Amino acid sequence: MPKIIISGCNGRMGQVVSRMCRERDDMVVVAGFDVNTVKMSDYPVYSDPMEFAGQADVLIDFSNPSALSRLLPYCIKRRIPAVICTTGYNDEQLEMIKDASGHIPLFKSANMSLGINLLSSLLKKAATVLGDNFDVEIVERHHKAKVDAPSGTALMLADSIASALPRPSEYVYERQSVRRPRNKNEIGISAVRGGTIVGEHDVIFAGPDEVIEFSHKAYSREVFANGAITAAKFLAGITEPGMYDMNDALAEILNR
Repeated sequence: MPKIIISGCNGRMGQVVSRMCRERDDMVVVAGFDVNTVKMSDYPVYSDPMEFAGQADVLIDFSNPSALSRLLPYCIKRRIPAVICTTGYNDEQLEMIKDASGHIPLFKSANMSLGINLLSSLLKKAATVLGDNFDVEIVERHHKAKVDAPSGTALMLADSIASALPRPSEYVYERQSVRRPRNKNEIGISAVRGGTIVGEHDVIFAGPDEVIEFSHKAYSREVFANGAITAAKFLAGITEPGMYDMNDALAEILNR
């Protein structure tokens, strides 16, 4: 039975992961890391990762980019694989994650939803077929408290599409300051912020006389927690250092 550490355990996502793990009989949470050390679940909470010396098989991180400089050294020292669910990293931090993957298994995805990752694969296939004949626009919607725009998920979907197109792509984030016809190589990305929207992503392929749309809507944070737990179960069985993503976890599920 995998032993789990939750980083950011007292945050909204951390508490969802805690509850969902508690409802399962195939894993157990042994510790949590958080700047707020109030014990909100049935495991000890530490502000400094180095304070926990117990056994663990994998760490799930739903914290803050500022925690990375403490988490990675801890995981490397203890040889604990980590599922990195936090977003908003700068280039220096992304390089730190890349370097750490040379020492331990790391799982990273811009969105932990199984549905979004399946959508990403479908979009890549659609772009391969539709190619030069369709224009691509992405519209993402999130709650009013989300500070980054566009979302990491929108960029992940754009990257999947761009990788399959026969031409280099240019991401266009706003059009009001650009008064010209749309270029053929553009992928438009628009952000909407309001209310309590958990996360919605629409991808539009607009071609001659027809439009194809792909849509994903998250109705609760449980979809992200479920994906993180799926990733943790996958990563707990990995010993080879490297960077892993949801495609690797989905491949294992499909090959069972």
